[in-house]
Amino acid sequence: MSSSSRPSQGGMSPEMIAQLKAQGPPYPPTGAGLGGRPTVGVDVPISSVFIAIFVVSAALNMAILQRNRRRGHKFVLSGLLFGFSMARITANVMRIVWATRPNNASIAIAANVLTNAGVVLLFVVNLILVQRLLRAYHPHLGWSRPVGIAFRFLYFSIAAAIIMVIVAVVYSFYTLDVTARHRIREVQLTGTVFLTVLAFLPIPIGLTAGLAPAGRHPRDPFGQSHPQGRARSLRFKLDLVVATSALLTLGAAFRAGTAFYQRSAANPAWFHSKPCYYCFNYLIEIVCVFSYTLLRFDRLFHVPDGSSAPGDYAGRGDLSQAEKAGGLEETLDSERPMTVAKQHEHDSAWDAQLRNELGRQAV
Repeated sequence: MSSSSRPSQGGMSPEMIAQLKAQGPPYPPTGAGLGGRPTVGVDVPISSVFIAIFVVSAALNMAILQRNRRRGHKFVLSGLLFGFSMARITANVMRIVWATRPNNASIAIAANVLTNAGVVLLFVVNLILVQRLLRAYHPHLGWSRPVGIAFRFLYFSIAAAIIMVIVAVVYSFYTLDVTARHRIREVQLTGTVFLTVLAFLPIPIGLTAGLAPAGRHPRDPFGQSHPQGRARSLRFKLDLVVATSALLTLGAAFRAGTAFYQRSAANPAWFHSKPCYYCFNYLIEIVCVFSYTLLRFDRLFHVPDGSSAPGDYAGRGDLSQAEKAGGLEETLDSERPMTVAKQHEHDSAWDAQLRNELGRQAV
């Protein structure tokens, strides 16, 4: 693409550029973005609702994390969901602030950065979960050194990609140079597409692990019984990870797709609308977070602390006897179901404990 066509890409006329230069950096957004510029009448009430929902998510995950910690049940992914919920609360707060100060470019920068940064925590969660599933279905492959290095590279690449996107977003507010903005756009497109691929990766990894023949080595199932008697099979866990990954991929792909179409702020397309912004960002994330939280993925995906080799998940490795007897899932679906009375008693006890935790968090 020739440099002569680049000014039209940014949607800025020479008069607009001169006016912005006189104003000085940071410059307000000139192109149409997903969700557009927030307004008090529309975005403040919607963002307030999402803040309330994410507050509930944060409280639930922190309560579960603290309760598990006191029981010696280590599951740090609940902490990641708590951190994600807090990040989304902050992002919506900044969107409300931006709505009340629409011409403040610094607030616009903060709001855009927080919107882009939060979702990567869910990508990390899904990659960790699918790695556990791979180790359960094919222990010797999942615990092999090349696979471990590959997953470490993926975790590192997520951090690198989000840093790259954030730097590009921030820098775009501080330059009007056409060539620089063109290169910034290329960086943003590369980063968003790469993050979409990372959101999608758990699907082929999980499906390949679940469909491939087991081979000579036995499966290494993991996870404790769900307090409400949900299915505990590896297939159920795989279905859960694939479903949430599909939703996150949908959101990431939509954001990447909209990034390829530049429109001026005065002429946005339908995919820049506020319903698209809230549905393909926060609504999808809420479904994923509450699916994991309410289905108690802290039990379904729990593995013994210190697992490092085939057999450790199911207690056949070198773990201590206490860990082997720690309520691990010994077979996929072989446990006898609870009676109705025992199930009701179990449900009531769990609900009471969770209410107590939430009460302590509120205090």
